[in-house]
Amino acid sequence: MRPPAPAPHPETWIEIRPAGMYCVPGRFYVDPVRPVDRAVITHGHADHARAGHGAVAATPETLAIMTARYGAEPEQNRQPLRYGESLRIGEVTVSMHPAGHVLGSAQICLEYRGARIVASGDYKRRADPTCAAFEPVPCDVFVTEATFGLPVFRHPDDRAEVAKLLDSVALFPERCHVIGAYALGKAQRIIALLRQAGWERPIYVHGALQTLCDLYRDHGIDLGDLQPATAGRKGVARDEFKGEIVIAPPSAIADRWGRRLPDPVVCMASGWMRVRQRARQRGVELPLIISDHADWDELLATFDDVGAPEIWITHGSEEALMHAAAARGYRARALALVGYEEEEQ
Repeated sequence: MRPPAPAPHPETWIEIRPAGMYCVPGRFYVDPVRPVDRAVITHGHADHARAGHGAVAATPETLAIMTARYGAEPEQNRQPLRYGESLRIGEVTVSMHPAGHVLGSAQICLEYRGARIVASGDYKRRADPTCAAFEPVPCDVFVTEATFGLPVFRHPDDRAEVAKLLDSVALFPERCHVIGAYALGKAQRIIALLRQAGWERPIYVHGALQTLCDLYRDHGIDLGDLQPATAGRKGVARDEFKGEIVIAPPSAIADRWGRRLPDPVVCMASGWMRVRQRARQRGVELPLIISDHADWDELLATFDDVGAPEIWITHGSEEALMHAAAARGYRARALALVGYEEEEQ
């Protein structure tokens, strides 16, 4: 009797094309950067979940986020896939597993003829009250991001950063603290961390954040009392925001909206705040190093936790992480995918 054929290596059935990572036997893309006939999406950030695809498979939460951002799509073009469920697409079995990045974020596991590759999308390893925690998935090839793939990026404890913020609020009660935070994931996480730290007063949010905050609530995430941060709105004194915490998209803080706030302490919640020059360039008075991505140590620890002999690296400091992975005994390669933009993470 003939021995069974060896499992085909993923490099024989995964191709890197201009639109992104393409699964040949499934005839679909993972997080394509342009509209395609069929896409499987890791999470709802705009550089991973784009409009215009023919058919989309993603977690129910990610599909809801895409609807909120891009409008409703025909139901027959949407395939919800909960964590742990499997779906057959062509000759490939697809399953979703928590990535710990934002609400609904998933690692996508692809299995074909006994070979398994996991495309992790963006992920973090810290506890986050607003999304399911990352779960290592054993595989033959692990595809990792490298957003903070340099040794300089070692994120501090989130609770210490929030304590720093609350200390500043107590020190400057006559000023408003306005936090620049990405609309999906970061804003809701900051709110939840503030609630965990004991801040029970209303938190004021820019109108651009309200829809996604409501979506999080609809999915069971308690954010407490949120009020509209309509600075300078008719009938409301500018001084209303003294001693309060306001959360807004980073772009809003620098425009006329931000100038309506009373002597604001400008804060920014991002892993990039580790780089002082970035904070100075953005006019940030109180940088908060709070990231929704794994830092250098967490990236390397994840490789060990997953146990894949081969690591494929994309979007970020690919070369540095590739060399570090190789030094730990992994076969590593950089994919050089394009189109995944830097966010305020």
